[in-house]
Amino acid sequence: MKEGLHPELHPITITCACGHQIQTISTIGKNFTIEICSHCHPYFTGKQKLIDSAGRVERFQKKYAKFQKKTKH
Repeated sequence: MKEGLHPELHPITITCACGHQIQTISTIGKNFTIEICSHCHPYFTGKQKLIDSAGRVERFQKKYAKFQKKTKH
C-alpha cells in the first residue's frame, strides 16, 4: 500500500439520546451524538414509540378517526 494515501482513523464514542454508547473508529476524529440507536429503535426492540413533533400524531389520528370507525364493524 502507498504511504499517506489513506486517512487516519481515530477511536470515537457515539452517544445515543437513550444513553447507550458505542465505541468505534472514524476519520472524523471527534465524538458525536445520535437521536436513535439499535437499543431504542422500535424495529429492534419490538416496542412502538411515537415521537410527536408539533402535534402531528394527534392531527393524523383526528383526521383519520372517521375512517377507522367505518372499517370497524
